[in-house]
Amino acid sequence: MNTPPESPQDPRKDSLIEYPCPFPIKVMGAKVDGFVHAITRIAEQFDPGFDATTIELRDSKAGNYLGITVTVTATSREQLDELYRTLSTHPMVKMVL
Repeated sequence: MNTPPESPQDPRKDSLIEYPCPFPIKVMGAKVDGFVHAITRIAEQFDPGFDATTIELRDSKAGNYLGITVTVTATSREQLDELYRTLSTHPMVKMVL
């Protein structure tokens, strides 16, 4: 049986995501002044065309925490990995999903 020679793997084939695509990210943190602005600035860093009007906000039951959903245009796995790293290490962020 003849098998074709191995070709360099296309990194896009390893992903279940087809780039570019809209990609929602949920960020949770304390409900404090400046939190939404900080997350918006980070989203804009990684997606120059980010539309801040698409941000969704959800208060926790007790109102102490805020969930923010930002939908960025994902262009690569590397972009998403770096975005998650940047969000996760921000001092105002408690969790990123």
